Amino acid sequence: MTILTLQTLYFEDLSVGMTERLTKTVASSDVVGFAEVTGDRNPIHLSEHFAAQTPFGTRIAHGLYTASLISAVLGTRLPGPGAVYISQTLNFRAPVKIGDTVIVTVSVAELMPEKRRARLACSCSVGEDVVLDGEAWVKVPSKTRGGRPLPRV
Repeated sequence: MTILTLQTLYFEDLSVGMTERLTKTVASSDVVGFAEVTGDRNPIHLSEHFAAQTPFGTRIAHGLYTASLISAVLGTRLPGPGAVYISQTLNFRAPVKIGDTVIVTVSVAELMPEKRRARLACSCSVGEDVVLDGEAWVKVPSKTRGGRPLPRV
């Protein structure tokens, strides 16, 4: 995975069109770990024998595992530490298989200054195929609160 260094952006730093990306190749250990953490042990994710009998023909990653990669971008880069998720829509378009390289793209689509909120367009692709898309709303800290600057991470 591309390790994203922390970047704190305040609401005043954001502009429509700003974009961040993350690239992650999905390993079997990622899927097994996600199953352990969440308790979702659906055999389509964990059993090659079971998955071979499905329309996918092989194991696939949990849809929410792929979606969690969006959270990695929001929490580390755009907008980064201090941002608070308000909502997320997700459209699952295609499966992600073990060994696929997922490219996550998050872009600022709209800014609401009166509430310090940002609407972010989110997509995950494997090759030319969009496997997941949607949008997130986040509350973004301001550079000042009560006249005092907030700490940077």
